[in-house]
This record gives sequence, structure tokens and C-alpha cells, in this order.
Amino acid sequence: MKKIIVVVCLFVTLSIYGQEVNWLTFKDAVEMSKKEPRKIMVDVYTDWCGYCKVMDKNTFSNGYVAEYLNTSYYPVKFNAEQKEEILFNEKTYKFVAQGTRGFHELAAALLNGQLSYPSVVFLDEQIRIIHVQKGFLKPQPFDEIIKFIGGNHYKTESWQDWKANYNSPIAN
Repeated sequence: MKKIIVVVCLFVTLSIYGQEVNWLTFKDAVEMSKKEPRKIMVDVYTDWCGYCKVMDKNTFSNGYVAEYLNTSYYPVKFNAEQKEEILFNEKTYKFVAQGTRGFHELAAALLNGQLSYPSVVFLDEQIRIIHVQKGFLKPQPFDEIIKFIGGNHYKTESWQDWKANYNSPIAN
């Protein structure tokens, strides 16, 4: 019996920690959401952003975070400096050259013109902005946010009330 328990615990641990976020393009997430409505979480990053890399390594690689994102959202990785045009809501968003870099118009639209990296944008099933979270977050506080929004708690409870009663499975 002890061997069975150990094997089950090992399997559960490996399945949680072996999870990776199944990143989608913005276009694919919108198309998938039309067929099977789900919230979209957009990680807005740049290649030069150090905290974006740390968030990838520590937060998005956390098994609990990855599993929840994959099952409750359509997760999107969006480079705010990508050159590829994106057609969304009958408007074409383009790259705007500025100085030595530039920005993508869709990133500016998602972030309300306040380009800050990393930023995470949460969209509802109708592709409307629910919340923009700016800055680096460790796995435990990020888990709280994705579950608050993903579970629709933001519609019925204050953040403070919900957070006071939620116990994340991720240790601080």
C-alpha cells in the first residue's frame, strides 16, 4: 500500500511540475475563443526585458500556474516589439518604429498606451479588457490573480475579501 501511495504522489508531483504553458499567438487565441469561449491572458513582453525573462523562468514555469493557465485561459505570449501586423476587430495593428526600437500598436492598445514590461492583460470571453497587471510577479501572487479572474470572483467579490479567504497551493 505504501508503494502505491508513493507512486501516486510521485505521479501527481511530476504532472504538476512537468507542466508548461501552451502559449498561443494572439490571432489563434481569439479564434479559439470564438469556438470555445474562454478568457485570454496576454503576457506582453520584450526580448530585452530582464524581468520578463525572470517571470518566464520562475512564474510561468510553475506547474500550478501553467496547469491553470492551460485549462482556464487561452495564454498568449505577445512580443510588444514584433514586426508582424495583426488584424483584430477589423483593424490592422502594426509595428511603429521609434528610436532604436519601437512598439506594436496592439501592445499599446492592450496596455492603454502605457508600455511597461512585463505586463499581463486579462481579457474576457468577448475579448474585452478585465485587468492589466504591470510588473513582475512571483508564482504565488500570480496564482492568486489568475484564479481571482479565471474563477469570475472579480464579478462578485472585492479583491481584498477574496484574497483573505483564498489559500494558494504555492508556497511564498
